[in-house]
Amino acid sequence: MLLPETPRFLIKRNRFDDAAKSLSTLRRLPLDHPEIIAELNEIKANHEYEMSIGQTSYKKLLSNQSGFLRKRLLTGVGIQVFQQLSGANFIFYYGTTFFQSAGIKNSFVVSLITNCVNVVSTLPGLWLVDNWGRRNLLLFGAAGMSICQLIVAIVGTVSQSQAAHNTLVAFVCIYIFFFASSWTGEIFPLKARAKGLSITTAANWLLNWAIGYATPYMVDSGPGNANLGAKVFFVWGSFCALSFAFVWAFIYETKGFTLEQVDEIYAKVLHAWNSPGFEPTVKFIEVAEEVQQQPYEGGRRPTLSEIEASAIRRKSSVRLPEKDEKIVESEIQ
Repeated sequence: MLLPETPRFLIKRNRFDDAAKSLSTLRRLPLDHPEIIAELNEIKANHEYEMSIGQTSYKKLLSNQSGFLRKRLLTGVGIQVFQQLSGANFIFYYGTTFFQSAGIKNSFVVSLITNCVNVVSTLPGLWLVDNWGRRNLLLFGAAGMSICQLIVAIVGTVSQSQAAHNTLVAFVCIYIFFFASSWTGEIFPLKARAKGLSITTAANWLLNWAIGYATPYMVDSGPGNANLGAKVFFVWGSFCALSFAFVWAFIYETKGFTLEQVDEIYAKVLHAWNSPGFEPTVKFIEVAEEVQQQPYEGGRRPTLSEIEASAIRRKSSVRLPEKDEKIVESEIQ
């Protein structure tokens, strides 16, 4: 009731005036500001191009024909999988039991504190993702979580002193801070967002169930159980180290990009580690013009690379002929 609908959603519903008001609210600029007009036209042109291609089916999303969409799907699934394998839900689900078994007094209060840390720590993440970049933030979070969990595992295994208990609680809280402030994101274009997010969310909840089911057997003592105790944090810490490698290899830097420009970076940049510093060159206003003006074989729609090349050729053809350029130069002299 209090939050405005997103401009892209309103454009999809053909509510252009409401989309302009929503974008004006988000950017804190007047409706007639040039940046508002330009961005709104870009969102509209991108939506028209995506609709001209057609809706994405689950089969197409998973097939080779989907191109960079499948890469984005696997990236989204990977983020959700590593989010669960980071062990955060172990703290949220079984924190009270774990702290009690570790010999920590007031385990319920400690568990309540970790939940409060989780809520508060999401706030700096909202600022950091725009100012530091998503890729850097995920690397920062993965490294921080891995280090904290290895410390918790070592401290919880080798000592039962009060100092060790305080250290364990402190680093669990720091670990929760790293988790809550870093692991967020959305990378799907409008035409595939519902289906893409449904698959990644399904992966999230599947791993959520698996972790919730398996963790007691990993931690508890007794027949049929692994009796890891605090050693389970060696497992979570190892997965966090793997998530650092995953982020470095597969997560693209999208800082400062619109969702329309994210399409371009996935289409043009082959390796994620080359994405920092990428400058988008395609405008979807030009895309719309090219789709209308350029016929392609078999009625197929042009790729972004074809559109960009065609737009460059069209712009260069507007230049004065060489003879006329010399006349102009002589007149200036």
